[in-house]
Amino acid sequence: MNTETSESPFPTSSSANGVGGGLNGGANAGTVQRMAQKAHEAVDKLEQTIGSGSETVMGWQQEYGEMAREQVKSNPLAAVGIAFGVGILFSKLFMR
Repeated sequence: MNTETSESPFPTSSSANGVGGGLNGGANAGTVQRMAQKAHEAVDKLEQTIGSGSETVMGWQQEYGEMAREQVKSNPLAAVGIAFGVGILFSKLFMR
């Protein structure tokens, strides 16, 4: 093998320090590390945002689910009639 194909295209700690012809010395290694750190922070922030949003949605689901159960228990015939009407409406809209 010649030297061009025997070197790894991926930087390692030794190539980042200028040994083995990797990144142009330690300056670029610091840049890569800073970029990786910022990407990691962005992922963490996104995870926290999604987590708090999903907790909010789960709270709404529990709240409105309980309200719906109470309405069905208090008016079961009306609930069946509404479900039947919605079923007919959906069949008219989507079964063309």
